[in-house]
Amino acid sequence: MAAHYDVLIVGGGIAGLSLASALAGRCTVALVEAEQELAYHTSSRSARQLIPSYGPPVVQELTARTLELISARDAELPEPVLTPRSFMLIGSEEELAAEASGAMRPITVDEALQLCPVLVPGSFAAAGLDTGSFGSNAPLLLEDHRRRAVEAGADIITGARVHSAQHLGSGWQAGAGTEGFAATVMVNAAGAWADELAVLSGVEKLGLQPYRRTAAVAAVERPLPEGSPMVAAADNTYYFRREDGDVLISPSEHVPSGAEDARPRPGDIERLVERLNTVTTLGITGVRRAWTGLRTEAADGVPVAGFDAEAPGFYWLAGQGGYGFQTSSAMAELAAGQILAALSGSGGPDPESRTAQALAATRWSVRR
Repeated sequence: MAAHYDVLIVGGGIAGLSLASALAGRCTVALVEAEQELAYHTSSRSARQLIPSYGPPVVQELTARTLELISARDAELPEPVLTPRSFMLIGSEEELAAEASGAMRPITVDEALQLCPVLVPGSFAAAGLDTGSFGSNAPLLLEDHRRRAVEAGADIITGARVHSAQHLGSGWQAGAGTEGFAATVMVNAAGAWADELAVLSGVEKLGLQPYRRTAAVAAVERPLPEGSPMVAAADNTYYFRREDGDVLISPSEHVPSGAEDARPRPGDIERLVERLNTVTTLGITGVRRAWTGLRTEAADGVPVAGFDAEAPGFYWLAGQGGYGFQTSSAMAELAAGQILAALSGSGGPDPESRTAQALAATRWSVRR
């Protein structure tokens, strides 16, 4: 016998968990996750930096709202999710002009060298600084969402990969693991597997593409001072930031991948270490651990939040790319409003709103 819920969320990463916490207590919710633990894939492999100047305009808008929501929640937590940490972009004048946006302001090379003294003079010609950026305690945020959802009555089931799903009557029937579920709304928050879930459910896929992004924690001879900004190359070839006495580094690669449990490829970290030991005086001596996540994107690079054009009750919450954590609370807020309105039959928030249009699964630019 299938268990009945108003909403079935497929995917236990930051997208699914933040939506579960936003909906729980306002309707009946179940969340199913294929892995044995929540946030196993991309959500556990985050750079843990929320950058208001990062991404297209709608992402910057969602980031600002997410920071508001997390900041309000921080007042109730024993330790905060957010810690101020500036974000600095370096490169040529042309690269900075192309990449800098939003809250980022230009600074001189001398100012950049003062903020990050490990940078080699002459290795860049221009810099920009976003002082409204924050480091984030991703595990704490994920656990807060999980706890709030469960305390409000949501059921969270791990080790339950969806193996069947179909629309019947006024709702959805799905099999996940050894259990059956019936729900009025099924939310596709399956990350890199979002298109696969759609096909399994008889829904036309959006053409979402996962991309690899590798990172590592490295030991250094010259640690970054406390309060140092996260530094990224404007040509998207690397970024680094302080990680206690070590440094977190990434080659910022954007390589297409299938949906998989991604792992670093031979040579990626080694080449990055060689590059960073040229443009900085960090003196990287070894790699403590390395990992690869998948950043899944729609064709236009904008996240997707909205009901499918053809499949009744099928809600897309996917394609967050590298903006997952920094847009999560705002996207959950919007998605919860749309879903609750659909459940009540009131039609949802103004479908012509700029934000809803920009994120809609029905927008013309979403498909490849």
